[in-house]
Amino acid sequence: MTTTATTARAVIDLDVTGDRINRHIYGHFAEHLGRCIYDGFWVGEDSDIPNVRGIRLDIVEALKALDIPNLRWPGGCFADTYHWRDGIGPRELRPRIANTNWGDVVESNHFGTHEFMDLCDLLGADAYVNGNIGSGTVQEMAEWVEYLTRGDDSPMARLRRENGRDEPWKVPFWGLGNEAWGCGGHMSAAHYAEEARRYATFAHDHGENRLTRIAAGANEDDLDWTRVLMKTLMECHGCTLYGTLPYQAISFHYYTHSGSGINTEHAAPFSDEKYYDTMAYAADVERVVRGHVAVMDSYDPDNRVSLVCDEWGTWWNVEEGTNPGFLFQQNTVRDALVAGIHFDVFHRYARRISMANIAQTVNVLQAMVLTDGDALVLTPTYHVFEMNKGHQDALHLPAHLREVPTNRVRGGDLPLISLSASTRGDTALISLSHLAIDADCTVSIDLRGRGASVARARVLTGDDASAYNDAAAPDRVAPRALDAVIHGGRLTVTLPPHSFATVELQLEPEPGVTAIERTEVAS
Repeated sequence: MTTTATTARAVIDLDVTGDRINRHIYGHFAEHLGRCIYDGFWVGEDSDIPNVRGIRLDIVEALKALDIPNLRWPGGCFADTYHWRDGIGPRELRPRIANTNWGDVVESNHFGTHEFMDLCDLLGADAYVNGNIGSGTVQEMAEWVEYLTRGDDSPMARLRRENGRDEPWKVPFWGLGNEAWGCGGHMSAAHYAEEARRYATFAHDHGENRLTRIAAGANEDDLDWTRVLMKTLMECHGCTLYGTLPYQAISFHYYTHSGSGINTEHAAPFSDEKYYDTMAYAADVERVVRGHVAVMDSYDPDNRVSLVCDEWGTWWNVEEGTNPGFLFQQNTVRDALVAGIHFDVFHRYARRISMANIAQTVNVLQAMVLTDGDALVLTPTYHVFEMNKGHQDALHLPAHLREVPTNRVRGGDLPLISLSASTRGDTALISLSHLAIDADCTVSIDLRGRGASVARARVLTGDDASAYNDAAAPDRVAPRALDAVIHGGRLTVTLPPHSFATVELQLEPEPGVTAIERTEVAS
């Protein structure tokens, strides 16, 4: 293992822009699971915890600081047991239901369609609603879309008005079931592909609302699942009769662990070996993405169908003394670095990847925030999202590692530096993840094509890779200033062990480009 300071060298072409990084890559996920909804987002209007119509206010304010672009709901596995009519109307009259997927608890249905859309409005986030294919009907899904998005005097629009909402909502994203290969019905790829086409056909666009329909895709690197979905979609006679495909995106799920499977290792503490195994598993998402993109390119060279990773993140054992079905885990520096690695990959494949949703937002798996009564804790992963938010809708910049230290992990060489960059107008943002657990690394980056100065540089780390925040020490892992110098067109930063860093640059104007033209490019 690395024990002494190392160096790395990279090149970034500031004047060569690539694909736009869709802001929805920074999406989130809220399932009826554990304390994500109840005792998380939803505390009820009678709670002593400050709330807006029952929605916890400090969580809303924390997420708004991330410029959260979208929120996926109600699942996950829960989506394919959820019947939306149970969650509308007066709360005291809503039927209680059994959550057989997560903890086998009974819940009140007090948080339903209107509460979710209210939450999205408070966050300023787009709604990603996941429909029920596993135990629901085509008509049930079609009526839910109508209830949400139709503005005239249709039956479902009238029902929505009876429940207190006059105008329709905007719902840009619609999921066609979830994990159809598993909890969503244990279907074959061929069977699900036909079901997805059928359900998508009746998930109509109403008024000016336009749905991006997302087919439930593969588990990790099951490329055959993606191949069958693409083949069934592209070889459908009549599917494009009305100018659009039945579904416009295909998802996949990728959970990170240390190699022995999800829910098998502790979030903290962990050995150095387990740490590096986790970094290697996180980095392997690039191989998985590359495979799905290659399959999609073979059927769809014009990028009509996008790739969505609507569940990703670490999955550790639950914390001792908590309900095993609630998936509450601690969130450490190691988790933050997993996030940094994933975003670098998503940025590089921005041509095809249109959305990603970390699992999950509050109190579940790799959460942004953890709650303990009225206390709110921002996790290390939260800070990665905040430090990286400048990449949203920016143009990807080529970043090339020319020299990088490595560690031997599971028979392969793991690069100990991961980076990506983007630009918007006269600014650029560089993100770096330094994976060595016990050594500094001085990174030298040749900035080519445009002059630049450092506007701000920050680093996120802890005393060790297992450091985390809690109510007693909420800022144990938090961003701090980082020394960054540009001399002769070369940016130099020294990164501490197990750290994530961002460097914000102010770029010199491009020769011959007016201020008005720069503004138009930025927008």
